Amino acid sequence: MVQLRKVHGSENHFFLLDQTTLDQQLNDAELTALAQQITNPKTGILDGADGVLVVNSSSHENVLGQMRVINADGSEASMCGNGLRTVSRYLAEKNHANQFKVETLTADLQVSRQNDLAPEVPAFSVEISPVRFKPADFPFTNLGNDALIDQPVPALAPGLNFTAIAVPNPHLISFVDEATMNSDVLGELGARLNGVNDYFPDGVNVSFAQILGKNQLFVRTYERGVGFTNACGTGMSATSLAFAMVHPNLGEFDHTITVYNPGGLVKTQVHQADDRYWIDLTGNATETHLIDVDEAELHNANVTTETASIQQTTEEAAYLQFVDQLPKVSAIAVKK
Repeated sequence: MVQLRKVHGSENHFFLLDQTTLDQQLNDAELTALAQQITNPKTGILDGADGVLVVNSSSHENVLGQMRVINADGSEASMCGNGLRTVSRYLAEKNHANQFKVETLTADLQVSRQNDLAPEVPAFSVEISPVRFKPADFPFTNLGNDALIDQPVPALAPGLNFTAIAVPNPHLISFVDEATMNSDVLGELGARLNGVNDYFPDGVNVSFAQILGKNQLFVRTYERGVGFTNACGTGMSATSLAFAMVHPNLGEFDHTITVYNPGGLVKTQVHQADDRYWIDLTGNATETHLIDVDEAELHNANVTTETASIQQTTEEAAYLQFVDQLPKVSAIAVKK
């Protein structure tokens, strides 16, 4: 038997699989099949999830492990900020370490344990980088040859300005009013740009942000490969950077920015040194369930209530108690 974990950062839910505990690691085709099966609320367990976090060993110096992110549709994401916090917690507890690096698809990122947000709500801070702006980094086409920073793009949504930032996941960001935030525009645009389209051939994460005050945002994201999620860590990080760049009177570099989302909140800090940007993302790393299953069922993509033994922790109740104390910051209710 092996053990999976059901985890979340700001209610962005994942199953966590440590491949180093297996007799035989899953190949890429098996990982794709497993992600599509277990995350589906009809074929999987525990109402599904947004993806699978795969922990592998790393050969990089001063790195405790590698994280891969397999989306619910079977595609692979280059990074996941909410997922990285939960992987960081897992590796921290496994290796009895509080500060270290984790290998991701494009970079080795610094992570560290932080003070709990509340009783039984552990928190981790993770580095979000590298940051890029060039069209080729997304890629995007038919939107000009330069970086897209706070510009109107009538072909996408009339009346809105957009900023494109890759962290390294590609993100398209617009600051909107509450009425637009609660309209159908985000869902329609997200679905359009993640289907066959003339602008983002590989798809793009789309975030709308509502400015609540100085260093305060509400962010909602339509995530590539997933759809609407309760939170997107790289989306909130990219949006925080866009906030500081295009609204410098309200969003400040090197200051804590509170980012509310439908699943709770995170804290970010955006930094710049010479031509390099990076973001520190801090938030919860919650484990809701421990799942024991025979390794063969992983290879067969057959993790169900019949084949697995599931134990619930008390951490979700503690997290929801923490969320209950947050202010209601948008007409989109924070999830209860």
